[in-house]
This record gives sequence, C-alpha cells and structure tokens, in this order.
Amino acid sequence: MLEFDHIARIRARCTTRSDVLLGIGDDAALLQVPANTQLVVATDTLNAGVHFPEATSPADIGWKALAVNLSDLAAMGATPAWCTLSLSMPEADAAWVDAFLDGFLELADAHRVALVGGDTTRGPLSVCVTAHGFVEAGSALLRSGARVGDEIWTSGTLGDAAGALVQLQAGSAVDPALRERLDRPTPRVALGRALRGIAGACIDISDGLLADLGHVCSASGLGAEIELAALPASAALRSAFDEESRRSLQATGGDDYELCFTAPETMRSDVERAAREAGVEVARVGRIVAGTGVVARRENGEPWTPPRRGYAHFA
Repeated sequence: MLEFDHIARIRARCTTRSDVLLGIGDDAALLQVPANTQLVVATDTLNAGVHFPEATSPADIGWKALAVNLSDLAAMGATPAWCTLSLSMPEADAAWVDAFLDGFLELADAHRVALVGGDTTRGPLSVCVTAHGFVEAGSALLRSGARVGDEIWTSGTLGDAAGALVQLQAGSAVDPALRERLDRPTPRVALGRALRGIAGACIDISDGLLADLGHVCSASGLGAEIELAALPASAALRSAFDEESRRSLQATGGDDYELCFTAPETMRSDVERAAREAGVEVARVGRIVAGTGVVARRENGEPWTPPRRGYAHFA
C-alpha cells in the first residue's frame, strides 16, 4: 500500500460533523469554532515500547492514542470535537491499520470526535494525536486555581495501569482488569465538564499522582498533603499487590488518566453531585496547604518517602 492508499482507507471509515467544513483530503482542514467558546488543543505522542508494550493489540493502541488526548481535554473541562492523527509504521499493513481504526474510531464515535486530517509515514511505530475541543469562554479548568484549604480529589481508582505493567515486566500472569486499565483508559470527559464552576484546579493523572499534583502546586504557588490511606484502590489491585507496593503504584505509577482536582470544602456536596451526574466515583485524598511541593502521609501522620515521584520521560 502507498501513503495515499492508507489515507483513503482511513477516510472511508471516518464520520464527520456539521462544524467540519473541509476534512480529510486537502492540505488542511477547515473547521468552524462555535461562538462564545474558546478552542482547547492537546497533543500526545505514543511510542512503541515506551507508552505501550510492543505486543499491544493495534485496536488497543488506537483507543489509547485518542484516550490520552481526550483526558487532557477533560482536565480542562472541554467538550471534544475534532482530532488529527499522525501515524508512523515500519511497513504498510492494511490489516494493522484496520484494527487500529477499530479501537480509535470506537472511542471517537463515543465522544462525537471527527478525525479531520493528519499524516502517515514509514518509520518506527509511533502515533501522535492532536485533539481539539470547546469550552465556554472563561470557564476552562486550569492548574493554577488551587487555594489554601482546598480539598484534593481524584476520580476512579489509582494504580491499576501501573500494576499491569509491573506484572508484564515480571513475566507473570496479568490480571485482566488491570490490563484493561493499561490498554484502554477512560477519559473522564463528563466529569471534567461537570466540574466547571466547582473545581479550582484540575489535571489528569498521566505520570503519577504525586508528580502531576506537583504541577498543580507549582502553577498555584502552594503545597499539598496527601493521605495514603485515602487513595482509592480497585479490588483487582488490592488482590494482586501487598499494601506497600499498592500504595507506591497508586501514588507514583501513572498511566491512570483519572482526574485530580481541587475544590473548597464548602463545595463538597457540589463535587459529589457532579460526580454522580457524570457516573464516576470520586475520593477526597488530601488538602492544599501553604508552602511548596507534595507530601504524602501515612495513617500516623508521618511523611512517606516514595521510591520515585512519578514517571520521568528523560530520567
């Protein structure tokens, strides 16, 4: 297959939207941004052996490549609309592309996301997606909005994806529930939308709770205290790992793509209502304090020293 055969194959399977004036097939797309909204843009690259195991199925790679970008939009409180796809492959493989699109377009269709352009090229397996969404003017969730006394919340459960990766790297049996969280994270778009006007600051958890919450602290000029015992864990993670290993995975493992956000204590009932409306469990895990950095504490109040703060790409 030639490059334009791949593009034609992708285009034939894509749905569109009324705000796509010109999609795949020209030098660039023409898109109509709704009035009184701001455009939110996020880009993530996934490389084989770095962001997903080499043996990951193409459908799961497709799903995850879009999911991690939709998670960034969710952290901003945005509604997804469009995306572009840059796909590098070692060789032309129509069956692989079809399977990749099975996962990619399944998630795209679930969020009414139109694929409007991109590129295909020969090279090491790598996927780069740019996602675009809308947020009402002035209502985007930012990292810089935390205030002293705010409660810190997380969505879903933490550590599942990292637990699956540990099992894979050890060559042991991988719990299917944990592997599902690694391969097919759920972008919390509905929750991000529901938190507008409630959350002070928000970020998605990609590199680990402590590392990503640290970005909120840096942007807000404040510190944070986390209660290890409050971190939400799935039954699968509790079954597969002892307490100390589990807490390390939850606090520093990354790849969860859950939301971590702050809100005043007076907004607690509003947070819980927003979570119910979004169909997502949330947990209070700490508090924003004066100072700098993130401190995790054990049940007795003693600081806990993690083996690392989170994933570092160039460490």
